Amino acid sequence: MTTAFIFPGQGSQAVGMGKTLADAFPVARAVFAEVDDALSQKLSAIMWDGPAEELTLTANAQPALMAVSLAVIRVLEAEAGLSLQRDAAFVAGHSLGEYSALAAAGSFSVADAARLLRIRGDAMQKAVPAGEGAMAALLGVELEKAREIARDAAQGEVCEAANDNGGGQVVLSGSKGAIERAIALSGERGVKRALPLPVSAPFHCALMQPAADAMREALARVALAAPVVPVMANVGAAPLSDPDAIRASLVAQVTGTVRWRECVQAMADAGVTRFVEAGSGKVLAGLVKRIAAGTSAVSLGAADDIRNYSAQNG
Repeated sequence: MTTAFIFPGQGSQAVGMGKTLADAFPVARAVFAEVDDALSQKLSAIMWDGPAEELTLTANAQPALMAVSLAVIRVLEAEAGLSLQRDAAFVAGHSLGEYSALAAAGSFSVADAARLLRIRGDAMQKAVPAGEGAMAALLGVELEKAREIARDAAQGEVCEAANDNGGGQVVLSGSKGAIERAIALSGERGVKRALPLPVSAPFHCALMQPAADAMREALARVALAAPVVPVMANVGAAPLSDPDAIRASLVAQVTGTVRWRECVQAMADAGVTRFVEAGSGKVLAGLVKRIAAGTSAVSLGAADDIRNYSAQNG
């Protein structure tokens, strides 16, 4: 069985995430302590006790989700003898999850990943004044039709495809007025549903250019090793192992489309038959099942998930 490990993005956070891991496994506690130390903040307390609105802040949610994902990987290494180099064909992550994937594969230290995601979250939040940007999920639509709606709704403003999530789900991002026009147009053009998303900024569109510039500077200052297993990159939907190419891809990712459907399909086409989602929530496993028929997907985010997985794969 050929396996890929995948790592969730923003929206998968929930108060209490990672707590059972920390309670059960010393290696998980060590990851959360490392992240707390790197950020000079007791982020783990916000993760476990809330409040939810503080955890949901982009600058907190991004490193917190990475911390849970890396805790899962460290527990799998300790309890199930996981070696990504030996046991995985690819790693991939959705948006911020790409940093989790790279940390899991040894490109970044956990501390550097946490600091980069804090910078990324802050920069994305500051790139567009509150209330000027928006995002919307279009359901029951393919990418090209969604892009056509975005082009027609733009009217001189920014309106772009931010995420091609698969299963007929495409997320648009841009200026508030343009996104409102896109929602209205979607109804006229037979899109099943178009929903405004409760996000704090318009991610993955041209309005994020100031954040991309900030990440270019931040990434230039951080050591980045070749991953022990190729990372299927969001913006190219192709595997990368070269550190310079990974840096460039992470910068482009801030303003570029997350091509998740193509990433999953490319891994399936390369022979992956099992996807293991490491981290909070079950969003990616659900998307995989809608994209790559004939593959299996499992989500590991709590202590019992890992115990069951280890029993079956030990």
